[in-house]
Amino acid sequence: MIREQRAVQSVEVGGRLLIALGQHNGPMTLKDLAAAAGLPASRAHPYLVSFGRLGLIEQDALSGRYALGPAALQLGLACLHQLDPVKAAGPVAEALSQRIDQTVAIALWGNMGPAIVRVIEGTQPLHVNMRAGSVMSLFGTATGRAFAAVLPARVVTEMLAASRGEARRADRTAVKDVGRELEAIVAEFRRHGVARAVGRPIPGVNAFSAPAFDHEDKPALVITALGHEDSFPAGWDSPLAAAVREAAAEISHRLGHKNKPLPA
Repeated sequence: MIREQRAVQSVEVGGRLLIALGQHNGPMTLKDLAAAAGLPASRAHPYLVSFGRLGLIEQDALSGRYALGPAALQLGLACLHQLDPVKAAGPVAEALSQRIDQTVAIALWGNMGPAIVRVIEGTQPLHVNMRAGSVMSLFGTATGRAFAAVLPARVVTEMLAASRGEARRADRTAVKDVGRELEAIVAEFRRHGVARAVGRPIPGVNAFSAPAFDHEDKPALVITALGHEDSFPAGWDSPLAAAVREAAAEISHRLGHKNKPLPA
C-alpha cells in the first residue's frame, strides 16, 4: 500500500488563485478571481495579500484588479530556462506507447532535418530501422510531414534544396512541384490535426505524427506513433490518430503553450 505524502492544504488553496490568474488573459476582480478558484471572496483575499507581499501578484491602484506580479514572471522565466522539451515529452510518449501498444518516437528539427531523438517500442514486433539519430524524409514520412506542416515554408524548401545537394539521400523526394505538395501537406494537417504515412517509406507500416508547440507558439518537437498495418488502422478517424493528437496537445501544455484552434 502506497502511503499518501503529507501536503499543506493552504498552499494548494492559494495555488488555485495563482493558476486562475495565469489562465486568464488579463487582470481580474476579486469576485471573478475567487469564483475561478472556487473560493468565497472573503477567503481568497488574505491569500492575495500574502502573494502581493511576495511579489507574486499585483493589484492595480485604480481598478483594484489583480494580475500576476514580477516574482511570478521570474519564476516562469526560470521554468522556461530549465525546461527540456524531450524530457517533458518523455512521460507522455511512454504513456502513449503503453496505451496503444505501438512504437512511439520523438523527433526534433536539426540542421539535417527531422531527427529521431528517442524511440519507445511497443510489445508488438515492428522491424524498422529507426533509432536515435535517424534522419527522416521531410515529405516521405509522417514525422517529416508534421514538421513541414507547421514550419515556415522557407525553412522547408531550403532544407529540401540542401538535401538534394548533399551526399545523404534521405530527403530526395520525388516531388515535381514542391510548393504544391507543401500546400497539400499543410491543408491535410489543418483538416485532421495530424500528419499520416500509409505504407511508406516502409511497406506495411503506417504512422501518425503531430507537432508539439512551445510557449512562443513554435514547433518544439514531433511525436509519432507507428505500427504494422494489421494492428495500426490508418483512417483519419482512427483512435490512434486521436491518441497522437491528444499526446501532442499534452506535451504542448507541458511546454507552456496555450492551445489555439488550427487556422482554417
